[in-house]
Amino acid sequence: ILEHILSKAKKEGFKNFIFTINYLGQKIKKYFGDGKKWNVKINYVKEKLPLGTVGGIKLIKTLPKEPIIVCNGDVISDIKFGDLLNFHINNKAFATMAIKSYEIENPYGVVNLRGEKILNLDEKPVIKSNINVGVYIFNPKAINYIRNNESLDMNNFFDRLVKLNKRVLAYPVYESWADIGRPSDL
Repeated sequence: ILEHILSKAKKEGFKNFIFTINYLGQKIKKYFGDGKKWNVKINYVKEKLPLGTVGGIKLIKTLPKEPIIVCNGDVISDIKFGDLLNFHINNKAFATMAIKSYEIENPYGVVNLRGEKILNLDEKPVIKSNINVGVYIFNPKAINYIRNNESLDMNNFFDRLVKLNKRVLAYPVYESWADIGRPSDL
């Protein structure tokens, strides 16, 4: 999965990668090395303890001056990272989260009640939601809002930025996407 993400980003012209590693970190480092095999540069940030989906980013010693794209390591997608970056820059966002419309169909007819009185029936309703697809971009200054050694997930980080009145935007994804973080998703 990581090789798919790296290869896709490389095809779009991205050359510098940082992998935050903990679980199976040595296997990942052994496989990817410094990135020469893919003609890219790979650096590693080793978490001593798991720091969530964003906490490990605080460990990066030299932050880039450009926006940082973060992709969860369990996402297979055709998201165009360059388009996401352009959206982020053109809209002067502080942080951007890629989202996708997701629908769940209830397989049953839903009976809406007030007390015991039936108000109406809704046959197999569809619930639509915007979901987080595990791909993000933010300005390097956003790292200042992560505390040292803080275990922090991306959803909580984005909530924090919203509460601080930062310009936090959603980027709609229409390309194929699959989260395969659980064996049942495979």
